[in-house]
Amino acid sequence: MTLVETRTELISPSQAPHAELDALTTGTVVVPGDPGYDAIVSPWNVAIPVRPAVAVAAETAQDVVEAVRYAARHGMHVTPQATGHGPMAELTTELLVTTAGLDECVVHPEGWARVGAGVKWLRVVEAAAPHGLAPLSGSITDVGIVGYTTGGGLGPMARTYGMAIDRVRAIEVVTGDGELRRVTPTEHPELFFGLRGAKGMLGIVTAIEFDLVHQPTFYGGSLWFDGEDAATVIERWLHWSEDLPELATTSVALFQLPPMPGVPTQLAEKLTLSVRYVWTGDAAEGERRFAEIRGAAPVLLDDVALKPYTAIDSVHTDPLDPVPAHEAAAVLTDFPAEAAEALLALTGPGSASPQVLVEIRQMGGAIAREGEHESAFCSRDAAYSLLTVGIAGTPGVEEHASAILDAVEPWTGGHRLPNFTFTPGEYVDAYDEPTLARLRQAIRTYDPHGVMAIGRVLAT
Repeated sequence: MTLVETRTELISPSQAPHAELDALTTGTVVVPGDPGYDAIVSPWNVAIPVRPAVAVAAETAQDVVEAVRYAARHGMHVTPQATGHGPMAELTTELLVTTAGLDECVVHPEGWARVGAGVKWLRVVEAAAPHGLAPLSGSITDVGIVGYTTGGGLGPMARTYGMAIDRVRAIEVVTGDGELRRVTPTEHPELFFGLRGAKGMLGIVTAIEFDLVHQPTFYGGSLWFDGEDAATVIERWLHWSEDLPELATTSVALFQLPPMPGVPTQLAEKLTLSVRYVWTGDAAEGERRFAEIRGAAPVLLDDVALKPYTAIDSVHTDPLDPVPAHEAAAVLTDFPAEAAEALLALTGPGSASPQVLVEIRQMGGAIAREGEHESAFCSRDAAYSLLTVGIAGTPGVEEHASAILDAVEPWTGGHRLPNFTFTPGEYVDAYDEPTLARLRQAIRTYDPHGVMAIGRVLAT
């Protein structure tokens, strides 16, 4: 029988017989009020109210299969979650499948890795390091690999090696029709195209295989300046970065860090500017290239040095602990002096900005080139990305973030980064029309009943 033939009368998620799901799976099934419910469903961004009618903590790929088939039978929509760095409350109201328990992690010394959907980058970084290898991990290694990679994967070595999706060899996924499939460039090529860039629209990934790069060390880190010197340093950074070769990946970020453990006293309770830098080539050449930035203004803290790849988190200095974050983002076609001036008017000295972080990343280099296999990632033409992060609930933080986006609107263009989308409606803006058409066709093929909640955003 097919799913269509066995589908029962549609009922509300709260009425579904969840004991049936519990009997079909080895993982824990919880509903609101159950012990352990909050621990299973709570995301890293604690500002997002993730409160599904039922959740299953999958322990095997078969658990995911059973959960998706169960949802189809009962007319429910399914959303996956691993680490919960990018949840959307609107998409997590019915059946949540958490994949944190899929923890397989194997690094092959010849240069590739296979991991389960619950694995974070740190495990691969540490396992690859003895072999002189590194993954194209994110700006912090506490992020889950699958969510990051399926959204493209813009990491601290991206200008050298490209996006994380460009290194994917194979993906194992449970599609919306309840089938577990192994997807490669030659097996289900439309899924291979769509899963690399469209996040969870086409199914729930259970495992992923990807190539590593030979990168035992890098020259880099973060160099900190007083916020009063932000205009001078950013002007220098813009001119300096124009001629950087692809061996360098860089960004600048305005911070307002609270006094807390791990925050150096010279950076706390004040506006500071961090210049982030990763040089993947010869360290002496990387140091020579960076000298111009070191001379831009008096330095508060210099953490740029030759380091093992296991120290990659020192570049972006992202927080490890869960936070209630409000985020906003855009991609820019350019970031000239006029754009920097408009940004600093709202976020620089004397602006009373409520944002904790305002970041500009330089793109280009290998990011701009399609990998060996085409993907659903449509942001390769962007010159820069902009991200703001504030503490949710801070008075005026949302309005201020909107004002920042309005200020840089003359330089905003292209398709937003899938990993920097924060509402379902923003997903459509991440893709061009040909890609949208291909994704919609793949959804009709592999999720004909619209079981995957994220896929329903595009299935028009």
